[in-house]
Amino acid sequence: MKPKNPMNLCSWGINMTQDIVNAVKEAKEQSKPRNFTESVDIIINIRDLDVNKPENRFNEEVTLPNGRGKDVNIGVIADGELIVQAKDAGLDVVINKVDLEELGKDRKEAKKLANSVDFFVAQADMMPLVGRFLGPVLGPRGKMPKPVPASIKLDPLLERLRSTVKVGVKQQASIQILVGSQDMADEDIAENVETVLTVLDRNLEKGRSQIKSMFIKTTMGPVVRVI
Repeated sequence: MKPKNPMNLCSWGINMTQDIVNAVKEAKEQSKPRNFTESVDIIINIRDLDVNKPENRFNEEVTLPNGRGKDVNIGVIADGELIVQAKDAGLDVVINKVDLEELGKDRKEAKKLANSVDFFVAQADMMPLVGRFLGPVLGPRGKMPKPVPASIKLDPLLERLRSTVKVGVKQQASIQILVGSQDMADEDIAENVETVLTVLDRNLEKGRSQIKSMFIKTTMGPVVRVI
């Protein structure tokens, strides 16, 4: 599908924002009714980027201004007060030292856990144990925990993580990430997309002008081209 309003990739003002809004709206309209709320994803293909060079790879966390629109599974590895805070926050994955050691003995269960959790947070003085027992599983998945002091107030961090996505390029010069959900306003999703694009400005030599093509799609819907 060709973009409705072709434009110079170096021009990224009000018109481009409107193009994103239009693409989000069209993606929603083309999605068939489902018995669940679909996510909305952005797909970006990047030109002139040799991912074989380590300096061209990046992985950055960004907080979406309007949230993800979908639940995030956060795991906390801690003892004492942090465990209490995590349970009070209603987290399903709360791991103490004993649990950590048991996971280290059960690689299958550790992998299952790693695949089900979006972000891990760990008490800083427990990081050596995390590295020992879960490092081989979490490391390759880019899910090593954020170390935090035992005295931290957990709620603000959890709130930020619930609106966070990872934007990065590893083996391919392309990105596909969640930028919202089907029940969010089109304009709010478009603002989230703009926030993702600022990551490209920081990490690509020519910023967003290196974008070859960009698409919007719902979880099970067709792609709609933005540019």
